[in-house]
Amino acid sequence: MRSLRYFSLVTNSITGLMPNFSFDNTPSLSYIIMMNSLSGPIPSGIGSLLMLKFLYLKWNQLTGPVPPTIFNMSRIVDIRLGNNNLTENIPENRSFSLPMLQQFDLYQNKFEGQIPLGLASSQHLQLLSVAANLFVDVVPVWLAKLPQLTLISMGDNALVGPIPPVLGNLTMLNFLDISYSNISGDIPVELGELRQLTWLHLSDNQLTENHLQGDLGFLASLCDCRQLQTLAISNNPFSGSIPSYFGNLSTNLVVVEAKNNHLVGGIPETLSNLSGLRLISFSNNHLTKEIPESISKLENLQALDLAGNRMVGQIPVQIGMLRNIVELQLSDNMLSGSIPYAMDNLTINLIQLDLSHNSLTGTLPSELSHMQSMDVMDLSSNLLGGSLPSSFGQVAMLLTYLNLSHSSFKGLVPNSFGRLTNLETLDLSSNNLSGTIPEYLVNFTYLSSLNLSFNRLEGQIPNGGVFSNITLQSLMGNVGLCGAPHLGLSPCPHKSHLTYSRHILKFILPVVIIGVGAFATTMYLMVRKKNKKQSYGTASTSMTDLISHRLVSYHEIARATENFNEDNLLGTGSFGKVFKGQLDDGLVVAIKVLNMQVEQAVRSFDAECQVLRMARHRNLIQILNACSSLDFKALLLQYMPNGIMETHLHNEIREPLRFIQRLDIMLGVPEAMEYLHHHHFQVVLHCDLKPSNVLFDDDMTAHVADFGIAKLLLRDDNSMVSASMPGTIGYMAPELAFMGKASRKTDMFSFGIMLLEVFTGKRPTNAMFVGESSLRQWVSQAFPAKLVDVLDEKLQQGEEMNLAFHHQTINTSSSSSSISCNGNFLVSIFQLGLECSDDSPSQRASMSDVVVRLKNIKKDYSAFMLF
Repeated sequence: MRSLRYFSLVTNSITGLMPNFSFDNTPSLSYIIMMNSLSGPIPSGIGSLLMLKFLYLKWNQLTGPVPPTIFNMSRIVDIRLGNNNLTENIPENRSFSLPMLQQFDLYQNKFEGQIPLGLASSQHLQLLSVAANLFVDVVPVWLAKLPQLTLISMGDNALVGPIPPVLGNLTMLNFLDISYSNISGDIPVELGELRQLTWLHLSDNQLTENHLQGDLGFLASLCDCRQLQTLAISNNPFSGSIPSYFGNLSTNLVVVEAKNNHLVGGIPETLSNLSGLRLISFSNNHLTKEIPESISKLENLQALDLAGNRMVGQIPVQIGMLRNIVELQLSDNMLSGSIPYAMDNLTINLIQLDLSHNSLTGTLPSELSHMQSMDVMDLSSNLLGGSLPSSFGQVAMLLTYLNLSHSSFKGLVPNSFGRLTNLETLDLSSNNLSGTIPEYLVNFTYLSSLNLSFNRLEGQIPNGGVFSNITLQSLMGNVGLCGAPHLGLSPCPHKSHLTYSRHILKFILPVVIIGVGAFATTMYLMVRKKNKKQSYGTASTSMTDLISHRLVSYHEIARATENFNEDNLLGTGSFGKVFKGQLDDGLVVAIKVLNMQVEQAVRSFDAECQVLRMARHRNLIQILNACSSLDFKALLLQYMPNGIMETHLHNEIREPLRFIQRLDIMLGVPEAMEYLHHHHFQVVLHCDLKPSNVLFDDDMTAHVADFGIAKLLLRDDNSMVSASMPGTIGYMAPELAFMGKASRKTDMFSFGIMLLEVFTGKRPTNAMFVGESSLRQWVSQAFPAKLVDVLDEKLQQGEEMNLAFHHQTINTSSSSSSISCNGNFLVSIFQLGLECSDDSPSQRASMSDVVVRLKNIKKDYSAFMLF
């Protein structure tokens, strides 16, 4: 044990007390990684490890104080204690001796007192994250004495006082977050000296405009920050107007959030200069002018939120040019005129549309029904009238929320609405609708909120479904309704002509039955004749289609897996087990059974269902069905007979994957992720790409699987969402590991590491990578002249690669190994892997770029082999 250098415990299924290890016999230990659900205090013996360089205890449930001895570890480079329940004050500066410290992470704990002054002596400190604690302090001036700082995250504390102007001395800083605090005063113009700044988050404070430079004067200095991508200044008492030089900010700007302030005037025309903008939010201010037509030039815009202002005029027809828009929020303004028909151009991507509480007139455009990806539509509290368009429901829409209340719609509720089966909320109250309540609403499985009050509806109230728990408030104001005594409504009267109708039916009914029977027989014969012309292999309804349209019970799953027999076990993960099973109809499937004792398992189940229920791509695993109750949850997935990529890469029993196979596999993965990142109706982040999450079917086609910790994103490549569950050590991007933030670029990092692993045959957690070395660094040192030294030895033994490198000098034991292969496809592959796994998210390629480049590499390789 004395030579042990690396200790890792990262499986999420391990819970319980923090192991009270004795480190007396491990003086050489340099890495400790424990990322589980461990509880209890940090063992005090860790402080005796004088050779320790990396202490990673994130994402546990640790409690109590940090042992003071940790702050005397002279060799330690990285301390990560984030996402725990650690408490009490950090020792004073006299107890600190961390001269080599580069990264210090206390994110989301319960530390009190002041931000530790002792860090001022750590001159190599690059990343400081103390956000989401209980620190009571000012923004420390001593931060300006740490010249290598690139990230400062200290938001969500009880900070007071101003932002020190001396922070402008941190010329390497690219991330500054002092949000959710109580800092006040002007934003210093010295922040304009931070020329590498990409992220500035100052929301939820008491900051005011710079009175010396006028309204929002600090923006003038930020025009010099040409790398700025995110500017968040929401929830501050900023007043005045948005200056015209707003359009002189960085063209790299992607996100602008300035909601819940006191801004007046209008949005400047110059905003259109910021062509890279993906999200704009000026909601809940006091803006009064018209929406500028020039906003249509922001072709990359995905979210526009101007709700809660006093904006006037019509919705610009040019808004239809925002073809990438996902979320459009214009509610609570004074907009007038009709809804532009040009919004028909937004059919592909638009998910949320809120035009409520305005003065819009005219009829409801039928073009709105073409928006197949729409999830939320709120047009309530306007002056709209006419009939509800029957076009709604004729195209498969994903609507879960539809609010058309407080308008002047009249006539019947169209039968086509019966196809909106995903609805969870439907509000048609306070209109002039007539006729009976549609019976089909009973069959809306997800419908939990229905309001039909204050219309002219009449007749029987349906039984079952949402009407089982409906209240009188949801039906009141319809004097003709009957049939619900429990709500105080009288029973429906029997009609006087009932006996007469029965008499007539004696004559009419046989004729109708004969006619319908003849028609059905004719149609049956036509369909049968047509089907005889088709082979069984091209039948329109496959077994997988059938299984997705029927209920699968717990008992059928138990039978399919022989009562969850371990002989049918395909694998065990953090949140459950996967079994092979054969259903009652003979279909062989993979059944993922969740461990309901693990708190995060239910969130994993929900995330995977939400992501994959509508996703369809040849390189994505497909959810065929699900079984869910309070104490049992399981997913039925496509069965992949050739297992996982991890086994094919690292199991000596398996036949090694050939070069072209690896290239095809690594092309399939980004094609699936490109679909989820750029072409799916919701942007999906996988957050845990790795070889064990890539499965193979009969033809060795790659399928990306396990979306249990996936996140949904409605913004751009560079925006981030919080990820409460971590990925896997070795494949996690720095921003996910350090800050718990995920973006499209996070998946890019994981893919880059995978690409290097696939062609080197080395896991990123291989024991050879100790200290500050890593898989990426190892490849980088060999690039480009000595790539044969890092190429998987199994590839070098095959005839395929011997032919490919017949012009190369291959000598893996010599430092003079060189690459001179025609086409340089090997250089291109490793170059792509290094680029995708860059520490800086902005330097990583996109999935679309990767797909194009890998296709070109494959083309070059195929041409070379033919030659």
